[in-house]
Amino acid sequence: MGETVALVDYGAGNLHSVENALRKVGAQVSVTADPDVLRTADRIVLPGVGSFKACAEGLRAQDSAIEAMAERVRVGGAPFLGICVGMQLLATRGLEHGTTAGLDWIAGEVRAIEPIDVSVKVPHMGWNDVVVADDASGLIHPGEAYFLHSYAFDVADNAHVAARTDHGGAVTAAVARDNILGVQFHPEKSQAYGLALLERFLKWKP
Repeated sequence: MGETVALVDYGAGNLHSVENALRKVGAQVSVTADPDVLRTADRIVLPGVGSFKACAEGLRAQDSAIEAMAERVRVGGAPFLGICVGMQLLATRGLEHGTTAGLDWIAGEVRAIEPIDVSVKVPHMGWNDVVVADDASGLIHPGEAYFLHSYAFDVADNAHVAARTDHGGAVTAAVARDNILGVQFHPEKSQAYGLALLERFLKWKP
């Protein structure tokens, strides 16, 4: 029997491909925003594509979902994985289309990528290196992953930066704190590298 993974459904896209990837590595997936399911899941995965503002508003529109996630993850210690904007929502606030409050589980702000080299294009799109930094989780391995984003997580405490990539300057590729992991790249689009990460997440005992 695989782990029960609650994949949070709040209208923020890429659910189907993340669900398929999790199932491929043996997870029992429940696609849900039901607070009762979130409170009993072994693990929680928060996906997200689009703008920080739209995703934050979509998540807040789900009755008691944020409270249930906080109860299960911050109090209950369940392993948590945020993907793309799902990682960015861990921040204190996002600065896309105005200032929007995040979950504030990892202090910092989500800001527009501003490459030092003007020849570097935004959005940051395609395959890029994942360079391990101060990864408390042990889940992030060096390799190449698929990125697609115009905003990046400016983390307040470098101890919470698990990995970086380079796109006209250093960009946060992953964050980690206690039982919380977030990745800016898309594991579900990163082929063998991404599936291996999801497999490690399913076995993670923080």
